[in-house]
Amino acid sequence: MPAIDFSRFHRYDELIAHLKAFAAERPELVQLDFIGNSHEGRAIPVLTVTNIATGAAQDKPAYWVDGNIHSVELIASTACLYLTHWLLEHYGKDAEVTRALDTRAFYIAPRLNPDGAEWALADSPVYVRSSTRRYPFDEEPVEGLVVHDVDGDGRVLQMRVRDPNGPWKKHPDQPQLLVRRDPLDAPGGEYFRVMPEGTLRNYDGQSIRLAGAGGRAQGLDLNRNFPAGWRQEFEQLGAGPYPTSEPEVRAVVEFFTTHPNICGGTSIHTFSGVLLRPFGNKADDRMPAEDLWTYQTIGRKGEALTGYPAVSIFHEFQYYPNEFVSGSFDWIYEHLGMLTWTIEIWNPKKEAGIDNKEWIHWFRDHPIADDLAIYEWAQRVAPGEGHIEWKPFDHPQLGAVEIGGFNRMAVFTNPPPALREQEVARFPRWLLFNALVSPRLELRAAEATRQGADTWRVRLVVQNSGWLPSYVSKMAVQRKLLRGVLAEISLPAGAQLVQGRPREALGELEGWAYLHTPVSFWGTPHVTADRAHADWIVRGAPGQVIGLSAHHERAGRITASVTLA
Repeated sequence: MPAIDFSRFHRYDELIAHLKAFAAERPELVQLDFIGNSHEGRAIPVLTVTNIATGAAQDKPAYWVDGNIHSVELIASTACLYLTHWLLEHYGKDAEVTRALDTRAFYIAPRLNPDGAEWALADSPVYVRSSTRRYPFDEEPVEGLVVHDVDGDGRVLQMRVRDPNGPWKKHPDQPQLLVRRDPLDAPGGEYFRVMPEGTLRNYDGQSIRLAGAGGRAQGLDLNRNFPAGWRQEFEQLGAGPYPTSEPEVRAVVEFFTTHPNICGGTSIHTFSGVLLRPFGNKADDRMPAEDLWTYQTIGRKGEALTGYPAVSIFHEFQYYPNEFVSGSFDWIYEHLGMLTWTIEIWNPKKEAGIDNKEWIHWFRDHPIADDLAIYEWAQRVAPGEGHIEWKPFDHPQLGAVEIGGFNRMAVFTNPPPALREQEVARFPRWLLFNALVSPRLELRAAEATRQGADTWRVRLVVQNSGWLPSYVSKMAVQRKLLRGVLAEISLPAGAQLVQGRPREALGELEGWAYLHTPVSFWGTPHVTADRAHADWIVRGAPGQVIGLSAHHERAGRITASVTLA
C-alpha cells in the first residue's frame, strides 16, 4: 500500500496518486472512479472498496464516506485516506473488517471540493468557505478587503491596527494574546481593530469591509446546495441559485440516485468534536420514532468508539436561536431514507482543557481565562505555528500594522500536524459499525420437492441477516422509495411454470433491530418478519436445473439453483 504521511495535507495531484496506488496495489479490493468535475475542471474521485471475489459492489449493501466539501477542512480528506488504508491493512486480519468487505461495499470520496482545497494548500493560500466560484455576483470586487497572504510567509493570519476605539485589547497576563474589551472599559486606551490579513482596494481611508457582496466574493457553500430543504440564497447564505446548481453537489446527487444500494453515509467536516445527526431543521418529535431510536443507538456506539458526543443538529447545534440549517448532506435521509451522520472532527478548546459543551456559542463569548488556556495549549502542541507573535508590517494602504495571532488553519480548523493521525484514528471502527448494521439479504433455503410424475414445488427462502430492516428507515417507507424483495425463477428449455409468476414480490424484511421485544411483554406481531419465501410449481424433467435469485435495492442480491430430482 502507498506510504502516506498522515501528519501533512496533500495537494490534488499527490492525493490522486495515493488513490491510484491503492487501486493498483490492491485491485481485488479497490477501484478508483471519477464521478464528475469541479467548477475549475478537476475530476472528483471516489474509491469503491469491497472484495470483488464475493460479488460486485452494486450487488451489496454499501456505505458512503466523504470529506472536504468545505475548502479549509483538510483533515477530512486525511480521515478518508486513513479509513481506506485502515480497511486494506486490516482485511484478512480483523474479522469485522473482513466480513464488511466480503459482504458490503464502501464508497469513499476523500475530496468533494478539490478547487477550494487547492486554494487552501497553495504556496500563497487563499481561504474561502467552499466553492471557488464567485457568487452571488461574478464580477471582480472593486473595493474592500481582499483576504490573502500579504507578507509572503505562506500563512493567512490577522492584522491588528491600534485604534483608541477598537474592540480588542491585550490580555492582562499575556500581551501577545488579544481578548474582547469589557463593557465598561474606559475609552482611549490601548485598543485594536482586528481583521484578516489582506489588502484594500479603493480604500477611502476610513471604512473597511470584506470585498464582494457582503464580504462574500466566493459566497457559495456547497453544503447548502443539496435538494432537501433548499432555501434561496438570501434566506440561507451560500445556497446557490437552485438545488444542485454546483457541479460538485450534482455529481454526488447523481451518484446516490444511480447507486440505490447505499444504505447510509457520513460526511466529514471540522471542527467541534461532535457526531451530528438529523434533523437540521426539525425537532426530534417530527422524526419517525423507530428512526430516532436507531439514531440514538448508533450514536451511543459512536460515543463509545470515538469519544465524541452524538447530538441532534436542531436541538444542540444551532448557530442562532430559532434559525436552522438546511440544504445539507442530510438530504440522503430526508429524501432517500438513508441514515446520515456528520462528523465534526477536532475540538481545540477541549484539547486545551476547557470543559465546555457549548460548541458554537463559546466563540461568541467566554471567560478570558479560556483564551489564555487555548494560547498556552497552542504554544505547546504547535510551537511557533499555533499562535504567531505579532510583527510590525508596513501595509500598503493602512501603514503601520502588525500581523500575527492564532494560526487558525494549524490549530482550530484542523489539528496540528503532530495530532492529526491520532485524531482521525478515532473513526474507522465506528464507520465500520455503520456499514455492518446495514440489511443483508441471505439465502436460507432453495429446494425442489416432487409433487407428481413431472411436477415439482420449487421454494426459495430468504432472510435479512442485518440489524437494520431492508428498507433501512421508516423515512424510506414514508417516501415509498423501495419495492421490497423481488424473487425470480429462471427455467431451462423444456420446463414450464405451472403456478406462480416469474417475478414474485416478497415485501420488506425486518432486521433484528425491531424483533427483540420480549414476547412476555407485547410480543412481535410477525415473529419471522426477517424471513420470506416464494413457491413455484414447475413441470420439467428430472435433472433439469432451475435458476433462482432474489434482490433488494439496499439489502443486496443472492442467486441459487436447484436440480429437479
